[in-house]
Amino acid sequence: MKKRSLVRLVLSLLLILMLLAGCAQTSQNQPSPGSTGTPGSTGAPGSPEPTETAPSKPIDPNKDTIVFGAARSQSGVFAVFDESVFGPIYRMWADEINADGGLYVEEYGKKLKIELKIYDDTSDLRTMTRLYEKLILEDKVDFLLPPVSTAFLYAVAPIANRYGYILMGAEGGSATLKESIAKYPYFFSTLNFSDTQIPALVDLCKELNVTSAYIVYIEDLHGTEYSGAAVPALTSAGVDIKGIKSVPADIQDMTPILNSAKESGAQAFLMFAYPDQNYLAIGQAMAIGYSPDMFLIGPGGSYDVMMQIFGKEAIEGMMGWGAWNEKSSESAAAFAKKFREKWGDHPEISLDWWGHLPYYVGLEVLAQAIERAGTLDNAKVRDIIATEKFDTMMGEVYFVDNMIAGECYLGNIGQWQNGVFEVIDVGPKRTADPIFPKPAWPAG
Repeated sequence: MKKRSLVRLVLSLLLILMLLAGCAQTSQNQPSPGSTGTPGSTGAPGSPEPTETAPSKPIDPNKDTIVFGAARSQSGVFAVFDESVFGPIYRMWADEINADGGLYVEEYGKKLKIELKIYDDTSDLRTMTRLYEKLILEDKVDFLLPPVSTAFLYAVAPIANRYGYILMGAEGGSATLKESIAKYPYFFSTLNFSDTQIPALVDLCKELNVTSAYIVYIEDLHGTEYSGAAVPALTSAGVDIKGIKSVPADIQDMTPILNSAKESGAQAFLMFAYPDQNYLAIGQAMAIGYSPDMFLIGPGGSYDVMMQIFGKEAIEGMMGWGAWNEKSSESAAAFAKKFREKWGDHPEISLDWWGHLPYYVGLEVLAQAIERAGTLDNAKVRDIIATEKFDTMMGEVYFVDNMIAGECYLGNIGQWQNGVFEVIDVGPKRTADPIFPKPAWPAG
């Protein structure tokens, strides 16, 4: 049974390849960004007007719940998201709020518990957008929770903005999505990505005197964005790029590319791809004895399941994006503890030392903003989110242009050291000095 659960977990994690990349679907299925957004919106703090008005809801003195609605992929190829990524986070958050009696809303003069109204979008983008309009126009929910992936977020952001509903993002983040935020001031992004992580990588390479790198990236938006940002930044820092290779999502044999990287003599091997390509590269690098001084992978590199797949000794010194851990702060440790207590009996749910904490923080911010506003009016709550600061399990958090400010994150690069995903960013947020060069793969 344990083995079957592990296999299920590994397969689920491999499906997260769409976490940031679902953007590839947007060209066919998403609404045109300019067609439904608020004309002239900048995303700066203020009171943006929605282009349409959702049905008004008079205050009902008998109301005893705040209804949060979402279309989530509970079946289909993206079901892993609701099962083990943001799903466990919003369910845990709602349970905690309700155990405390709910959120106090002044205009009702009492605490209101959280009611979740979640539809299954069957991993279909068009179904997802229709369901959000149903949630807004027919169900008249009070607030929205986000759908899965960058593509789905990108598609629903104009809908939420059109009707004046806050959309606090979770699974998804990219430079392209960042560019769209200005059009949709009701959308807020919680996940850090290349615009903070690549500069952190450059600083680390300077500190470790990394002078050469070999880059592999997946042929999609995530890969092109990360490689497109990394190459000029590293080159400007004096890092010689020995090779750049793109790979398709369905690649089965990385050996020729890994041999090329090995022959290049590059100190750093940087893989801007998803769990299935990243884990394939690790396994095949072990097989051919390729162990560069720095081995950094993208999504998947921050998951606890790495230890189950490859073993603690094998991943020693491996780097990935993130990052935070139980040493980052007392509150981060408390979050990890309660996450394990809540989901420890579910092997399919593994801690993610990149996304899980920011996702939870987004919900903390939303809850605090509702209580401060004293109302369920999305416009008033939105203005508080955009302009005020919040005490969260990630520390003090605030938004700049509707994105969590870069300095609020607990780290951008992590490294596995004795079973802990240590923050190794240059500067005060570091929780351990980096291991460099990476230890050789264990024998056998």
